[in-house]
Amino acid sequence: MNRVVVTGLGVFSALGKSARQFSETLQAGKSAIGALSTIRTEGLQVLVGAEVRDYDPERHFDHKKLPLLDRVSQFALLAAREAVAASGLDFRNALGGRTAVIIGSGSGGQGTLDDSYFRLYAEGRKRVHPFIVPRMMLNAPASQITMAHGITGPSFAVASACASANHAIGLAFQMVRSGFVEAAVTGGTEASITFGTMRAWEALRVMAPDTCRPFSRDRRGMVLGEGAAMLVIETLERARARGAEIWAEIIGFGMSSDAGDIVAPAAKGAAAAMRACLADARLDREDVGYVNAHGTGTAANDSTETKALHLAFGAHARKLMISSTKSLHGHALGGAGAIELAATILALRERFVPPTANFTEADPECDLDYVPNESRAAAIDVALSNTFAFGGHNATIAARRYDN
Repeated sequence: MNRVVVTGLGVFSALGKSARQFSETLQAGKSAIGALSTIRTEGLQVLVGAEVRDYDPERHFDHKKLPLLDRVSQFALLAAREAVAASGLDFRNALGGRTAVIIGSGSGGQGTLDDSYFRLYAEGRKRVHPFIVPRMMLNAPASQITMAHGITGPSFAVASACASANHAIGLAFQMVRSGFVEAAVTGGTEASITFGTMRAWEALRVMAPDTCRPFSRDRRGMVLGEGAAMLVIETLERARARGAEIWAEIIGFGMSSDAGDIVAPAAKGAAAAMRACLADARLDREDVGYVNAHGTGTAANDSTETKALHLAFGAHARKLMISSTKSLHGHALGGAGAIELAATILALRERFVPPTANFTEADPECDLDYVPNESRAAAIDVALSNTFAFGGHNATIAARRYDN
């Protein structure tokens, strides 16, 4: 079994349009949640989100290419562009056939879908854009990345709601570890801040009207975010041989299913994923210093995740530093796990723990150290990143600091 390391990282999100900017904003604890500005808001009850602001697609893509790219694919391509450049790898050779592209997304091209329905039903148009299908399909970001970088190995999309990115990265990790491929470009992307999607989430009554306050007594729900994060991963042996800079080592992956309710989380299922990840990484509970929590800010999620952490870590749970970076970059749904793993890798690499922003008063049912409001200097060696999704899908990834 190969050891697997991250040699490239790219982020394009509400909290930063590069890994460097993302890290700086994380450490500053400055939330990207604010008033919606990229969509029409008449008729909406929830008027806040974590949008990628000041974004002009024409500055990044050829005008002939843009008609084929929904916002979800644009974000994926930009994050992958940074990650591949950071890795120093060239895939337009034999390596391209030995590299996988596995991308998570929960809803795909929602902007294309929303706009097309508006044209059909609100405006009564008889024709729609001829590229709707290739723009909106869930596998579009993965396909676009293969074409942008000449990668001809296995490529596909993973869709498991908010666990999509962690499942995608976990599968890529397993493929590189087993030797099925030599490298992978993997991560998650989402661009679901549209009028129709906002109305759909409003109907679930889990959206905060002001901001996201995970683990606080007065939390009022989640806030939608958008963006992408991508990793280039390869075997440690290959990375060392070419003198690559290593960002972190991926050391374990765990999955489970609640097999219970379609939307309500289950502590036992979440704990099972964390335990499976620890076992896969051959870690003791005490080896872990930080957990990037799923931490949506909803009443049910945060108390359930706290119970799951107690179940998985026992007495060591009280020694963990835990934070929800969704309080900073919003909930990017199928892309959330990738953005949060990027935050975890940067925390390991740069020796800090990102905060849980907007924290007010502690909830008695959330009784752990959530690193409230301010980042914390800390030399953590091992961390976990959790994602728990509607449908009862749970996925946890373990990463270790790597000293070049």
